[in-house]
Amino acid sequence: MSTLQVVTQDASAAPSAWREWLEVHGPKMLLFARQQTRSQQDAEDVLQDAMVKLIEKIRNEEFIGGPEAWPPYLYTTIRRLAIDLSRRDDRRKRREDTVGVAAEEASQEAFHPWFESESSDDETRVQLEEKLKELPEKFSEVIIMKIWGERTFAEIGEILGISQNTAASRYRYGLEALKRGLGSARRRGDLSI
Repeated sequence: MSTLQVVTQDASAAPSAWREWLEVHGPKMLLFARQQTRSQQDAEDVLQDAMVKLIEKIRNEEFIGGPEAWPPYLYTTIRRLAIDLSRRDDRRKRREDTVGVAAEEASQEAFHPWFESESSDDETRVQLEEKLKELPEKFSEVIIMKIWGERTFAEIGEILGISQNTAASRYRYGLEALKRGLGSARRRGDLSI
């Protein structure tokens, strides 16, 4: 049983309803959390914390809206928690460096694919993930929310605090940059699509 299922089992909704909701939306939320954080573990922690906040609001009858309002709330909460986590980590690192504590050894992050496929085209998937990570965050987060999160530009704009037109522009510019990056990989022979 996943951590999210354990957390949500105690919520006011029936466990089967939560399970169904998580099966549909959980992977999208985790993908967004991965993009917002520095490691897979941080992404899982941030997502779990966001889910706990949602469940507490539902239990305390403070949440306005039904299950259709959960994803926008979670996207916003994940983003805020990831920013807070990053700031805490940066402050801690500065403190450690100031007092002369040796810098943490860079841990080799385990490979966690963003795309699940049974095809033998893992190289293409890896290239696409790399290029998404190289994009400026303002473009990649909109692309991920639009494609994998299945959000509208209006919803993305609301979540990020930008206009719907700005969200659409960032999506378009991000896709163009992604296309250019993948095109250069194809010309070098790194990619065969």
